[in-house]
Amino acid sequence: MSDIEPLPAGITRAGEGVDGTAWNVLGHTYWFKANCDSAFSFETYDPPGTFVPPHIHPTQDEFIYVLEGTFDLYLDGQWLQATAGDLVCMPKGKPHAYYNRTDTPNRAIFWVSPARRLKELFDQLHDLTDPEEVVRRSVACEVDFLPPGSVPGA
Repeated sequence: MSDIEPLPAGITRAGEGVDGTAWNVLGHTYWFKANCDSAFSFETYDPPGTFVPPHIHPTQDEFIYVLEGTFDLYLDGQWLQATAGDLVCMPKGKPHAYYNRTDTPNRAIFWVSPARRLKELFDQLHDLTDPEEVVRRSVACEVDFLPPGSVPGA
């Protein structure tokens, strides 16, 4: 049985998080949007030069709906670009990464299904500045980062 609360009805406004929850994770801002057994979602603000290096979610499918900007994506061995209005589907077990290599911020809605422990992870990562500690805590919450240099062009 899960300890995640049922999904409450309601609206969470753009640039805001449920109960005011926002996370700062290595230069990204993530606003908490929803969490229930079947999904966890968050809005992102990704300044120029920010990225999430190659990693795998072994127990979750992940999605990105791009609101603004251009994401350079590594997905299952390919480099792709997604722009406003695009939906990116990243199946569980497939290596993926995203980068803002432009001079303008990106915004997107991300979600994973099922929720598993991603909210717990973001709660732990808020304001951490040590990338090695981010990786260590991520593994404990079912997000596995690939070794540096394992993805060409990353």
